[in-house]
Amino acid sequence: MSVLSAPHFHNEKAAYRFLEAQVWPDGPVCPHCGGFDRIGKLEGESTRIGVHKCYQCRKPFTVKVGTVFEASHVPLHKWLQAAFLMCSSKKGISSNQLHRTLGVTLKTAWFMSHRLREAMRETNPEPMGGEGKIVEADESYFGKRTGVKKIGPGGHRAMMTVVGLVERGGKVRTFHVDQANRGTVLGIVKDNMTSDTRLHTDESNFYMGAYKIAAKHETVKHSAKEYARGDVTTNTIEGYFGIFKRGMKGVYQHCDEKHLHRYLSEFDFRYNQRAALGVNDGDRTIKTLTGIIGKRLLYRDSSAV
Repeated sequence: MSVLSAPHFHNEKAAYRFLEAQVWPDGPVCPHCGGFDRIGKLEGESTRIGVHKCYQCRKPFTVKVGTVFEASHVPLHKWLQAAFLMCSSKKGISSNQLHRTLGVTLKTAWFMSHRLREAMRETNPEPMGGEGKIVEADESYFGKRTGVKKIGPGGHRAMMTVVGLVERGGKVRTFHVDQANRGTVLGIVKDNMTSDTRLHTDESNFYMGAYKIAAKHETVKHSAKEYARGDVTTNTIEGYFGIFKRGMKGVYQHCDEKHLHRYLSEFDFRYNQRAALGVNDGDRTIKTLTGIIGKRLLYRDSSAV
């Protein structure tokens, strides 16, 4: 039996009960005043599904209030389907495919995707690495920046730039930057990695001086076709960039630079909640649903820089 045959993917009442169990594991909490003692359920023939009322602030609410689902007219069970489809597709699922699968408009599917990417965004991340651990760092270029002409060999200035860090056997963290240079790259490494970590990079000049912010800075020389020397390699972060680029080119095909940070959040999330770390598709979906709390994304915001 398919996972998508579960009741909460097809029945609206079951969808609300399922989401409430994830967002309120200890019972309903009023998103307006934070109260939890005097809350009653108003759901009935004359009220909407999933409505509660807080008798401290006298305001009604549902589990969607104060989340990325707030004010959405899309049925909740379709939101849950979209979340599962995005979390179970290794390289993502296009808005066109969601539009056809869910039976919503293309504009709605696009906005749903961005709201779910916002739910996947990591908040207050802890520094990566630690004593005896290895972090690999690298930068990657793809696509084309809006309004920027190709400059010089390789034309990297005309391409969108991403700086990535990955803890060997652990999680990844990526950043969209206007331009990769020594100050920007070393600043990202310093802000996101503990100083007792071994740092592995290629021979790029961007990492000159990295020995000052790491326990040990070791490099491989790609220009000499050296890709590994003992355990010194950047193959892990390059493997991540391979997944990201195949997803962006093969599934999403086009990404405006102003939206790149949201796609990075999506690919980072799936990598950080991967099967190798003991996370399956269902667990990944639940993790996304717990990430909806305290976040809002309005259409005018998702369409702006």
